[in-house]
Amino acid sequence: MTQHQTNRYDALVVGGGVGGLVSAIRLAAAGRSVALFERNAQFGGKLAVRERDGFVFDTGPSLLTLPSLLDEVFQLAGTSLTAEVDLVRLDPSFRYFWPDASTVTFRDQPVATAEALDAFSPGSGAEYLDYLRHARTIWQTSERTFFAGDMGSPLSLLRRLRSPRDFARIDARRTLASRGEKSFSDARLRQWLGRYATYSGSDPSLAPATLGCIAAVEADFGAWYVRGGLGALRDALVRVAQRCGVEMYADSEVSAIVATNRRVAGVRVAQSGEAEQEFLANTIVCNADAEHLYRDLLPHARRLKEVQHIERSTSGIAVMVGVEGRTPLVAHHNVWFSRDYGREFRDIAEGRIPRHPTIYGCISSVTDPTQAPAECENWFLLINTPADERAATEEVGTWLLDELATMGPDLRARARFVEVIGPRDIAQRYRSPGGAIYGTSSNGRSAAFRRPAIRGPLRGLYLVGGSTHPGGGLPLVTISARIATDLILRNRAQR
Repeated sequence: MTQHQTNRYDALVVGGGVGGLVSAIRLAAAGRSVALFERNAQFGGKLAVRERDGFVFDTGPSLLTLPSLLDEVFQLAGTSLTAEVDLVRLDPSFRYFWPDASTVTFRDQPVATAEALDAFSPGSGAEYLDYLRHARTIWQTSERTFFAGDMGSPLSLLRRLRSPRDFARIDARRTLASRGEKSFSDARLRQWLGRYATYSGSDPSLAPATLGCIAAVEADFGAWYVRGGLGALRDALVRVAQRCGVEMYADSEVSAIVATNRRVAGVRVAQSGEAEQEFLANTIVCNADAEHLYRDLLPHARRLKEVQHIERSTSGIAVMVGVEGRTPLVAHHNVWFSRDYGREFRDIAEGRIPRHPTIYGCISSVTDPTQAPAECENWFLLINTPADERAATEEVGTWLLDELATMGPDLRARARFVEVIGPRDIAQRYRSPGGAIYGTSSNGRSAAFRRPAIRGPLRGLYLVGGSTHPGGGLPLVTISARIATDLILRNRAQR
């Protein structure tokens, strides 16, 4: 790829996570000259991969929902998502387990799931279908309001509401836990619904019931896997960005954002083995955590104080296990629920790793044999923890396998190796305060309005990623990049 003849571009992107990659592609596809800088050796941010002894683990996102959002990005670049990666729609989508040894499998079609639920708990199938109708309304309303633009204040949302009823339709006044109490008579299904709060690193007793729309998204649009692992999606984003002409700089840490006269002017970059350089542009998209931005890259005392007062999302401890042999009854995505979900989140709120956590288990080799050696499985286990990089994780691998053995499969005698990733690792690699996985939490009615706005305090500065609107996770980060680049291109068109 030919390097730009000067260090001046139309736009600079700080951070090569999904938000940064999508922003770069969208701007380059619109004809802008773009350079992207990533401090790590690999692009993709938390969309990362760990390989060992023939076992492959997605260490960040492991589930793809709303693939149409990414397909839109690829279409703008003259290709398509299915032309770049091999998508697999999962059926079953999830298998759930409870301490009383009960289990239920969620299928690709809502009616099939309802039938499974009726066998699991008579009457639950109808409750599930009723809830899906409610969740679809939340999603459809949120899509044209909450996800349609920046959210600098409640007024931003009010302008996009067609009527006062729209606010009621997004179900923001209830918590997800209270919605579960209203919608499901079986406590296990209330626990299932509450788990959707964890998709944004939040507590179901505090997060708005709006998050329940994810149930409809999974049921109607599918739970997807990218063959070869979600690292293949990262590779596709990098490949398409390069094809669009984005100049990609790995091992290149932005040390400062330069500003003059209340607008951005460029960035200073420390590239591996080279003297610091300055790159110039009147538009900067920052895919770094907002706290890192306002503390280190563009010191701003008031904004930093505001960000530090926003509740962080949870962090997590991931345990990767290379397992010999095959395990019966497990699916690609599995959840072993704790006995006391409320206690689990109280532990997290009080700064403790839950003593008896809910365990998520992804075994992608169930779907894709290339992810593990023959007759083996790649177990990726994840629990929610406080966002505290001081948390000790040295013995967690052994402890979590002991805990899993009391709830489900005993992997201890079949484990070839056990590796652990904890909050400290996340904080150091991604400059994510406390190791928060999703940026800011969704706890509380005002959480959506307290996140840093996409439009920054200086002209030409835009934020994308999990610490800004609309939040963390692959779909929402992709939406943040769409909103930011639409603002950039609209501003340019109006001049």
